[in-house]
Formats: sequence, structure tokens, C-alpha cells
Amino acid sequence: MLKVGLTGGIGAGKSEVSRLLASYGAVLVDADRIAREVVEPGTPGLAAVVEAFGESVLTADGTLDRPRLGSIVFSDADRLAVLNAIVHPLVRDRSAELESRATEDAVVVHDVPLLTENGLAPLYDLVVVVDATPETQLERLVRLRGMRESEARARMAAQATREQRREIADVLIDNDGPLEALEPQVRKVWAELSERAVRRATGSGNDRPPATTEE
Repeated sequence: MLKVGLTGGIGAGKSEVSRLLASYGAVLVDADRIAREVVEPGTPGLAAVVEAFGESVLTADGTLDRPRLGSIVFSDADRLAVLNAIVHPLVRDRSAELESRATEDAVVVHDVPLLTENGLAPLYDLVVVVDATPETQLERLVRLRGMRESEARARMAAQATREQRREIADVLIDNDGPLEALEPQVRKVWAELSERAVRRATGSGNDRPPATTEE
């Protein structure tokens, strides 16, 4: 099994890269999706969030009001740390459960938005970073997600810097351009990852990290 950590700043295009890798055959462990699951109604996770932040973070039907919670935590580092302390252990345990089901020659891609921030790089055989400039991230968040510029900047400021992400990257995927330029890069990375996973499973060949796709 090859354990890959996939990360990138908000608006960099990490979700599209994870979608492509899954379509090629990767076992995808999506931390964002799991983070939603562990705070669904009736879960201990949601109960802990309500205890920490109050019932104002619930909608009328008892589900988590994510925009409301986001407005609280993304402008307050201390409140964000409280939320992370609740959610991250739950996500970690569920991720480990999903990973344990993978075959010996699988490429298991952990899609982790806060991989850099939480110092998780050593947990993976290699780290793939989807890279875009802050200007591109901001433009995408405003144009594609409909965020106010101030909200987008706050979300970006709550994450690691571009330089910090690049420092931990074994592989950089450049997604600063159009979408059609992304797929060939991801396909090349997938070919190298799957080759390495097979070598590891069979104990043959040089288990070296794949080359960056950045020119």
C-alpha cells in the first residue's frame, strides 16, 4: 500500500485532483467528507460542537449550520482550535478504518485540507500539493463559490501559506492555469504512484518518489 497525502490551499483545485485520482483507481479517504459525517445529527461529534459553540450553530432541523460556524471560527484562531480539537480525532479514527480496508497494492490518497497546518506530512509515504497563487485562489473563491472578498481572504489567512505547503511537497501539481491543463499532470502523477505502489507490494525495484509536474 502507498499512503499519499493530498493537500492544497482553498480554491487551489485539490478537490478536482482528488476526483481525478479516484477515477483512475485510487482509494480516496476524503477528510472533508468524513468531517461532515462525524458531525451529523445524533453523533457524539455534533453534541460536542454544540456544547462548545452553543445551539446557535444548529439549523431549525437540527443539522450543523456550517456557514454560521464558519463565520465564528475562521476569524478567530482560538475558536478554530477548539473546533479542530473536537473534529480532528474523529476524522483520524474514521480515516484509519477506511485505509485498513485497502489492498496491498492500493494507492490510498488521503485528501486533507489542513495537512500542512497540522504537521501531518510524516504520516504519509509522500505528499502531493496542488499549487496555485493566492491571486488565483481569491479569484476562484469569489467567482466560483460566491464568497465575499473579505470572507475569502479570511479563509485563506486561516490556512498555511503557499510557501509552507510547497516546503512539504514531494510532488507539486500546478493548477494556476485552465482546467484542461490539469488532467494530463494528474494522469502522469497517477501512473507514477500506481507503479510505486506495485513495486512496494511486490518488493521489486527502486521505491523512489515521483517527479514533480511543475515546470
